[in-house]
Amino acid sequence: MNKTVVYRYIRQKCRLFLGVVCFISLISQAVLGQERRILYIGDSITDGNWGGGNGSSAERNHWDQNHIFGSGYMYLCAAYYTGTYPEKGFIFYNRGISGHTLADLEKRWKEDVLDLQPDVLSILVGTNDINSFLDEKGVAFDFATWEKRYRNLLDQVQERYPAIQLVIGSPFVLKAGWVGDAENWPQRKELIRTCAAVCQQIATDYGATFLPYHQLFEELEQTYPVPSGYWLWDGIHPTAAGHQRMAELWIEQAGL
Repeated sequence: MNKTVVYRYIRQKCRLFLGVVCFISLISQAVLGQERRILYIGDSITDGNWGGGNGSSAERNHWDQNHIFGSGYMYLCAAYYTGTYPEKGFIFYNRGISGHTLADLEKRWKEDVLDLQPDVLSILVGTNDINSFLDEKGVAFDFATWEKRYRNLLDQVQERYPAIQLVIGSPFVLKAGWVGDAENWPQRKELIRTCAAVCQQIATDYGATFLPYHQLFEELEQTYPVPSGYWLWDGIHPTAAGHQRMAELWIEQAGL
């Protein structure tokens, strides 16, 4: 047997060996439960029409891989991590539901958070709380109660899963679309900024990663000479460009 044949034989065996090792590694992760569960919860900005986009989480489609993550920043994050690190066993869940407030999250916290046993929990909520308040024309938004309820949800998840990694995003708004044209624009802007500050304080107190989305979009608006609505088409909901920037910030700061 000449040297060329020997070398070729050795290379084939090495490739086979490495393939077997990689396969065993992936199987071991599944068997030993070494996957890492990353859960996103919030309102329509997170929702992105995942699972058909209708009704509660239980009423949505959980098997259609074409739509299981929706079409927003959450999808982009899941695509990046699962595509870049297939060996790490990342499992992503989208539990955003359009129109939901913090009170709505409370009602489904057990089913959509605690029961899923997340290792990483990403929360983005507040926009609809402010929107509902403005529609009702209340005297003053009760930030103290809102903050207390938010902290109670975090207490529940940390008590159940002490090692959980928390990621808290701030609500945001820009002067665009119907939001920018509304008479209550100045009030909305101030309320969103205050809500963002509350979220930042909560993140600090709970050792969570804070994502200042409000600052992100304000800086993008100031930096690029693009038409109104380029980042947030109606002042609230991100365009594809806006979702991309949100995903980039999440990936940069969360550090999975």
